[in-house]
Amino acid sequence: MTDINIAIPIVQATASRAASHMRVSFPSIAIVTVPVLLSGCTALVELKPSRPVVASYWQETLPHGGRSADLVDWWASFNDPSLAKLLDIAELGNPTIQEAVANIDKARASIDTARAGLFPSLDGSASVTRGGNKGDDLNRARAGISKSGGLDASWELDLFGKTKNQTQAAIARAQGKVWSWHDARVSVAAELGDYYVQYRACRQLEQLYRDELASQKETIRATERSAKSGFTSAADLALSRASAATSSSSLTSQHGACEILVKSMVQLTAADEVSIRKLLDRGTRRIPQPSVVRITSVPAEALRQRPDINALEAEVAATISDVGAAKADLYPSLSLSGSISISEATVTGRSIPWSFGPALSIPIFDGGTRRAAVRSAVADYDIAVASYKSGVLQAVSDVEAALVNVNTALKRINDAKIAADNYQSYFRSVDEKWKSGGASILDREEARRSAQSAAITLIEIRRDAGRYWIALYKSLGGGWSATAGASNTLTTGTH
Repeated sequence: MTDINIAIPIVQATASRAASHMRVSFPSIAIVTVPVLLSGCTALVELKPSRPVVASYWQETLPHGGRSADLVDWWASFNDPSLAKLLDIAELGNPTIQEAVANIDKARASIDTARAGLFPSLDGSASVTRGGNKGDDLNRARAGISKSGGLDASWELDLFGKTKNQTQAAIARAQGKVWSWHDARVSVAAELGDYYVQYRACRQLEQLYRDELASQKETIRATERSAKSGFTSAADLALSRASAATSSSSLTSQHGACEILVKSMVQLTAADEVSIRKLLDRGTRRIPQPSVVRITSVPAEALRQRPDINALEAEVAATISDVGAAKADLYPSLSLSGSISISEATVTGRSIPWSFGPALSIPIFDGGTRRAAVRSAVADYDIAVASYKSGVLQAVSDVEAALVNVNTALKRINDAKIAADNYQSYFRSVDEKWKSGGASILDREEARRSAQSAAITLIEIRRDAGRYWIALYKSLGGGWSATAGASNTLTTGTH
């Protein structure tokens, strides 16, 4: 298609004379060319539906029958002031969240840019110059002043809704950026909470290895005294030293793992390490266990609160508007333009030319560029729909997997505690026998390793249970809310 611009000035005039009028029959041109244009635009493929198939009920058992606190203020159920403070710091300082806020501002600027096309534009200009000629007598001219100013106005009428569709697309994408901001906040909070739970469990494991090492050092001292007296063999002493060295190695490794978790929390919060360590030192030493999450809604309803799903849905809406804008570009466009200028010079005097009139742009032949743009917009819509459906299926899968993990961990905790208590009781019994000479050092070490392994398993299961609860919280969309960072009419919800 080729753009043919037909300018039809209504009146042109100057202060000295009136310009001749161009006599072009606008109605006749429109009647002839528009049907030709419309007949050359074949029908486009209908947009595919975007509704994904979602089960009407959850396949996995809901924790505690699904009766518990809301997602809103869920982190408060940890009853851990240090964790709450860390979350507040991350909310303000995390670069990912700050980037999401900047993306919202950028998207809202795009709305203003698109919406500006619905209104006329007006540009002004002004200049003042002074000049003359100091040549010989024949060319000399005295200094003079020239002044000029002007206004240029234009307005493209949105006959077929191109600008309106572009504005709607910009609004949808801005809303999507708000949802992405909520998603970033939920993700950062969940990741930080996960690190915090791991850190508390890590310190418990570190303390367990430290206590074991202290006990083994006492055992080595007792074994050395017994070996000097000839009551204990050198093999028993070697076994005691080997066991202590293993515990010391495990303690060093565990301490390093805890330090890495501290570094990870510093990165997420974007705070200085000293303040983060002070917060962690003031916190409780137990592994935080939140209250359960209420999941009383069916999957389709639960997914409505997931920010990432809402962001994908907003992109689908935006691509629909993009298709409308691309289709509108197939049709003629009509614009109004006008200008007026005033110029005054010492030599020539004053002049006030002005003009006003419509201009019609008719796409006739462009090698298929506009139709390709429509196909591209439809393809973008299909891509957005596929991403939306994939996101919904992934969200349901995330919730179902989290439900399995939570229920499994909850069931394992009781058994793990029974095992840890009984292995510890068994170790104490064997330890008493060893002290009285009724058991070998090998029997004692085997009992100690069993008790230690059971204690480690219990800590790890409690840690995993906390992490799975957080994963379930995140998979349900979290308890996001609008805050001062990006609050306005586009933001709704709760953190």
